[in-house]
Amino acid sequence: MNLSGIFSDKNRTAAARLETVSRWRLILGSYAENAMSAGTGGEGFSYREIDDLMDFLYGREYGEDRGVRQEGSLDASQITVPEWIRKIKRVFPKEVVEKLENEALDRYQLNEILTDRQALENMQPNMNLLKNILALKNRMRGEVVDTAKRIVRTVVEELSKKLENDIRQSFSGRLNRAESSPFKASKNFDFKKTIRKNLKNYDAGSRAIMLERVYFNRRIKRFNPWNIIICIDQSGSMLESVIYSAVMAGIFSKLTAINVKLVVFDTQIVDLSGYVDDPVDVLMSVQLGGGTDIGRAMQYCESLIETPYRTMLIVVTDLYDGAGYRPMYASAKRVVEAGAKLFILTGMDEQSQGMYDRNAARLMAALGAKVASVTPGSLAGWVAESMR
Repeated sequence: MNLSGIFSDKNRTAAARLETVSRWRLILGSYAENAMSAGTGGEGFSYREIDDLMDFLYGREYGEDRGVRQEGSLDASQITVPEWIRKIKRVFPKEVVEKLENEALDRYQLNEILTDRQALENMQPNMNLLKNILALKNRMRGEVVDTAKRIVRTVVEELSKKLENDIRQSFSGRLNRAESSPFKASKNFDFKKTIRKNLKNYDAGSRAIMLERVYFNRRIKRFNPWNIIICIDQSGSMLESVIYSAVMAGIFSKLTAINVKLVVFDTQIVDLSGYVDDPVDVLMSVQLGGGTDIGRAMQYCESLIETPYRTMLIVVTDLYDGAGYRPMYASAKRVVEAGAKLFILTGMDEQSQGMYDRNAARLMAALGAKVASVTPGSLAGWVAESMR
């Protein structure tokens, strides 16, 4: 009998038991009775080091208000925020790192992460980080702002790539089956016309049609541009809709069939039409929070309308107007009666969810506005259909 094999199996069994105990100990946290094993948890980190990383964040659950007395100790120096972020990226998979970073920002309010350049550079760019940067960007200074902009640009570019193809397809035009096209693309292939025009070349011997020419449909495109005015409520509750609206405005601005103007507002109005092609500049210009004067913003947008029958006014707002509702309703009535199309987006994100004033939404709809919470793709389809 091979004794080395037996010892090897016994060692593996002991190692498996240690692994199980260590993992349970990680779940229970640093206030468990048993000390953490010094064994290795993978990637060269010991379970004690992993426990320290978890305790750095979740140890905030324990305090004297929860019956845990905080005492001094002779432990090694506390881990710093930049070091913690750097280490969790080495220890955990990407999805776990994102979860820990989101918990640090949203649950435990470790906002110093966003004001430390080294910490910020080590963060995983994602939508949640983007929202936190926009909420706290006024506290950033110097090189931290430059780092934040790079992160914002990374997330915005990823979001744009995700949305742009679907949006362009919405505006690509329907097939004109009465006219052939010289552009040979499989999606435009005219099967019926090709067969009909080549029937004269039918070969009875091979029982096949010899194709002399292949025909393709021409896509209808519109070159008389529409004017789209996007008016964004920058109150704090609209943050995710602000992000998607800025990205959508940037994509719309690239389409030859559309001229885009962009306005953001609270109680004041800022015209960002000169920056519409760069969503990063738009987002870094947004000032979240404050009051809301929707009527005043809509009146300003009215002044931008030159050809009502080829104009769409898209107002992104929760319809809670701090300045009173009458000016908002009066403006909506004038826009619709002039012949422009009025869209009220009460929320715009991937889930198309939003909290909004439902009574105001009903009244705006009664005045002729289209009112809904939509996904970006739905908005693109909505706008494209209205242009046809």
